[in-house]
Amino acid sequence: MHDFRFSLPNLELAGLANGHTDKPLIIALHGWLDNAASFIPLSKYLHDYHLVAIDFAGHGLSSHRSADAHYHQIDFVHDLHEFVLSQGYKNFILLGHSMGGIVGSMYASSFPEFVSHFITIESFGPMSKDAQTSPLQMREAIESRMELQAREAKHPKSYDSVVKARALAGDLTEEAATLLVNRNLLEQNGELRFRTDRRLRTLSSVRLTDEQAKHFMQNIQAPTLAIMGTSGYEVMREKVQERLEWVANLSHVTCEGGHHLHMDYPEEIATKLLNFLASNP
Repeated sequence: MHDFRFSLPNLELAGLANGHTDKPLIIALHGWLDNAASFIPLSKYLHDYHLVAIDFAGHGLSSHRSADAHYHQIDFVHDLHEFVLSQGYKNFILLGHSMGGIVGSMYASSFPEFVSHFITIESFGPMSKDAQTSPLQMREAIESRMELQAREAKHPKSYDSVVKARALAGDLTEEAATLLVNRNLLEQNGELRFRTDRRLRTLSSVRLTDEQAKHFMQNIQAPTLAIMGTSGYEVMREKVQERLEWVANLSHVTCEGGHHLHMDYPEEIATKLLNFLASNP
């Protein structure tokens, strides 16, 4: 896969693509604090598709939002649509992992005419909370932003320590963690720095309610495949069971692996993905 950069009205969007521009398009969306390299292992099995994996704003090699801005999921949906329109993409397959699956579900629901198939890995629609918790959510979000702003940024001491920490935090192999870390670090004046915008670690302002999440999921018109890991996040498996009836044309499979199973077991995930696409031409 090779690097690309595109200028949108308010940011530079980066990512990785395999260059198979004459093949059906898959746009891939990574998880929180990951980057486009999340899809490198899977790309080896998708030669019959034009795979384009983007770095969300604040992640990987994409621009950070302005100093007075914050990170909201709706803005990732906005960025994705600007990217799609700028490239003239139509009728593409949308693939998302974790946060990318959440953003993908909202995009597939809001712009169904663009998405031919939707595939979500270790994710099943927007995370939600009861409406009555909204004031507390907003308070905690604002406090977390102010606390982070008051602290100095921490910088990594060594490359190896970052790889080990990333593997532990994400429950993935060090080989997979290395791919993410390589795209998430830079060296300045002989010292390592994180590329990821640290504001991404602050709390969400207000999550959707279950009713709002339901309406997003119910409006997904594309054939949908949900892939969950046997040892992935339990909350994701619970969401699938709770929301099975929310998506009209849904296939659901469970595969060996944890939250990053598409990186640790790419061949199995690719097989499930390709079989799904073949069964839903």
